[in-house]
Amino acid sequence: MKYIDFARPGRVHFIGIGGISMSGFAELLLNKGFKVSGSDAHKSKITEHLETLGINIVYSNVAENIPAECDVVVYTAAVHPDNPELMEAKRRNIPCLDRAEMVGDIMLHYKRNISIAGTHGKTTTTSMMSLVLLAAGLDPTISVGGVLDAIGGNVRDGSLNNMVIESCEYTDSFLKFHPTHAIITNIEAEHLDYFKNLETERDSYRKFTELLPADGLLVIGKEIPDHEALFKAVKCPVITYSNHDTSADYYASDISYNEYDCAEFTLMHKGESLFKVKLNVPGEHNVANATGVCAMALNCGIDASDIVKGLDTFTGTERRFEKKGVFGGVTVIDDYAHHPTEMEATLHAAQKYPHKTLWCVFQPHTFSRTISFREEICKALSLSDKIILVDIYAAREQDTGVISSRMLADDIKTKYGKDVYYFSSFDEAEKFLLINCVSGDLLITMGAGNVVKIGEDLLGQ
Repeated sequence: MKYIDFARPGRVHFIGIGGISMSGFAELLLNKGFKVSGSDAHKSKITEHLETLGINIVYSNVAENIPAECDVVVYTAAVHPDNPELMEAKRRNIPCLDRAEMVGDIMLHYKRNISIAGTHGKTTTTSMMSLVLLAAGLDPTISVGGVLDAIGGNVRDGSLNNMVIESCEYTDSFLKFHPTHAIITNIEAEHLDYFKNLETERDSYRKFTELLPADGLLVIGKEIPDHEALFKAVKCPVITYSNHDTSADYYASDISYNEYDCAEFTLMHKGESLFKVKLNVPGEHNVANATGVCAMALNCGIDASDIVKGLDTFTGTERRFEKKGVFGGVTVIDDYAHHPTEMEATLHAAQKYPHKTLWCVFQPHTFSRTISFREEICKALSLSDKIILVDIYAAREQDTGVISSRMLADDIKTKYGKDVYYFSSFDEAEKFLLINCVSGDLLITMGAGNVVKIGEDLLGQ
């Protein structure tokens, strides 16, 4: 049953409306004629923006927050079953949808849903795909997991013909979606606090591909091990892509990089040269992301000129190798990387960026991930000249004392002989950096928590 119906807009209440994804969809539903209200623990720039649009937001969690007339309640994964608002909504038999279920309902209204999934590169690939559709004048509706300057946020309300949506595998969220087209960038072990192992994670991706209709399309990275096993039961056409494997349907050739590690390459299709692509974001991984977008776009009937234009205008999203500014001649870059593969990609790109000394301030994300990838995290960080570690960002977890950032620092010093420092507070780390960074250095703040604040503090933001 579809509870979010654009033809009959009702009243929707969001529990946790201040989240970046929730807030974007709240605004989208408001634009579609729904009456929207919400609650959150704290006031923020996001909630203040929603309030300027006329959305009533309360900063508490009590049963009375549920409006007297309410058709649907939407809640985030962080909301527990004993949440007073959720309990009240269920007591009153109001339909309650988690965020993914709401998104699935919304997707049913669109003719073509392009879902971007994968362990790494989802946000960037979604953003690239979005800009290509915009360049082609297709007026897409967009949902991306980061702030994209071109759309002034993370959600864009466009026509009902095309929707581009970042699709996360965590807690099997994307299995509640309704994609017609999909790009799968890569699959590695991740979210092991939910998935038992890589095989159970791959099984979720297999189920995701089986959601695609016969008239849809699957574009999948050729480097994914045993990738054929993921789409054995898929009814739609399947296209592979790669940034170097010439056996893929689409691949990159004649790759070159400028002084900022931004690539230019020729897109190839089964040995035939198609057109040149110029990127304004760094790293080899972005060649792969762009190649997947090219494959999808061409098979959606988009002209090569619009693909080239859209990719050329993409300069990144917030917290993805984002240049924050310069203090005392020190360039500050912020990146969301928190999985070892992402960390390596970011630091390889940073190595090619002009600098004297490469500093990395890393905030590990969740205890479970840090335990699972302890050795790989240390190896990735060793790509930096100097490393600063701050305490693990717990997110949804509790500290059991099994792992700590101090332990990681000891591992790096012992195995790699690097200059590595641990600080228990951001203030200590900032004071150390102000004294020790010199003009010409490159400072990367890295992690999915709030480590970005260190760079912003140093820049006086």
